[in-house]
Amino acid sequence: MNRENYETVLRRVSDRMMNMKQDGIQEKYPISLLDMEAWEWPQGVGLYGLFRYYKTSKDEDILKFLIRWYDDRIAEGLPEHNVNTTAPMLTLLCLYEETGKDGYLKEIKDWARWIMEDGGLIRTGDGLFQHMITGDPNADEILIDTLFMTVLFLAKAGVLLKRQDYIDEANFQILQHIKYLLNKQEGLFYHGFNFKRNDNYGEVLWGRGNCWYTIVLMDYLETIPVDESLKRYFLSVYRNQVAALKKYADKETGLWHTVINDADTYLELSASSGFLAGIMHGIRSGYLKMEEYQVVVDKALGNLDSYIDADGTVLQVSYGTPIGLDEDFYKNIPCYPMTYGQAMMILALQEAMIYQSK
Repeated sequence: MNRENYETVLRRVSDRMMNMKQDGIQEKYPISLLDMEAWEWPQGVGLYGLFRYYKTSKDEDILKFLIRWYDDRIAEGLPEHNVNTTAPMLTLLCLYEETGKDGYLKEIKDWARWIMEDGGLIRTGDGLFQHMITGDPNADEILIDTLFMTVLFLAKAGVLLKRQDYIDEANFQILQHIKYLLNKQEGLFYHGFNFKRNDNYGEVLWGRGNCWYTIVLMDYLETIPVDESLKRYFLSVYRNQVAALKKYADKETGLWHTVINDADTYLELSASSGFLAGIMHGIRSGYLKMEEYQVVVDKALGNLDSYIDADGTVLQVSYGTPIGLDEDFYKNIPCYPMTYGQAMMILALQEAMIYQSK
């Protein structure tokens, strides 16, 4: 696709996300993961994708949508604080930097304070953020997802509010999540760890969980002041992960399976888009050599539009996924149109526009 085609597809994908509805589908979580007008983690990822698109397109309709969305949610009253409901705070922070609205700053300060204070976000073993969600504290459990849902917001709040302790905590959380979730033989991440069980459940190398690191680290290094030694460490983990992704990319499409190292599981487009966005961002930033990843990136880009419907719906996106005890669990997660699938496709298409210009 050329730049004009990318822009056309980006508009379709973003328009579709802004109009997503639950449409009577029976969900298993207290807050809808499907309806764009709900405050939960899928919408949080979606909003971030939209904001990133606004920053490159300067489309005032997108900015108006974001302001209206947050003003409506704040007027309704925000839901309980937990790891997943923190996800929309990331874009609220970005929107505050764009608009300077005082009401947004109050919410940012209050939520960041809750993360840090005693009696706020639950800590489990070794001081990690327990992956508490709406209606379930997930006792003793950590997930790789937390890096996007909470840690990235905390770090950016640290920069905004000039709170080095917030940035230090975010760095600590990334280090500890790597310690407990990284499979050193593969260079990929397990979905989660439980301190009571003292294991990584089924030790499954789940696609979307892995892409949170790929996406978060590139954004993190671009916006957060990180000590050089820490930066080198984070990047070594990233480069090992990307090398593994190159090895396990689907031979026909260049995309990735929902269980990365199991070609019998379905191709999953939120993970694939996230990986592509993170790899192309790494090339753009000089962290990866284009000649080492050009073949797999070009193949994947050439197949992306096969998974975007005429109305802009991103296909083959797995529904919200708790930790499973075996690969069959992940194979059986159904696919639905999801806001995070739309958002990660937006991030991938925006990076593709830059990548293709090189």
